[in-house]
Amino acid sequence: MHGLHGSLRRFGLDRVAMGVSGLCLVHCIATSVLLALMSAAGSVLLDPIFHEVGLMIAIALGALALGRGVLEHGYMMPAVVGAFGLGMMAGALGLPHGGGEALWNVLGVGVLAFGHDLNYRATH
Repeated sequence: MHGLHGSLRRFGLDRVAMGVSGLCLVHCIATSVLLALMSAAGSVLLDPIFHEVGLMIAIALGALALGRGVLEHGYMMPAVVGAFGLGMMAGALGLPHGGGEALWNVLGVGVLAFGHDLNYRATH
């Protein structure tokens, strides 16, 4: 394997996806803290497009990494767990901005990261 595909495979697409999940978690917590400290800064970070684009990236990485995992190791559980986390994150988009939305996003990101971890363990 050569090029980008080989590099991603060696590094682990699941690890990349878990890193992005971590960034999402940091974003959710930072937004809550910044919102409490400075409402002006919070309005930029709470822009719906920010969350919608983030969810699209999470769905794309999840489909690639978790789908590849099912094809490689044959276990559906990591993909099911990851899809549940993505569903929690998507559902949070429909909630009003605030503590409830942040809580469901953080929980969804955690469940998604757990699915990626299960996938990584099953593959390696």
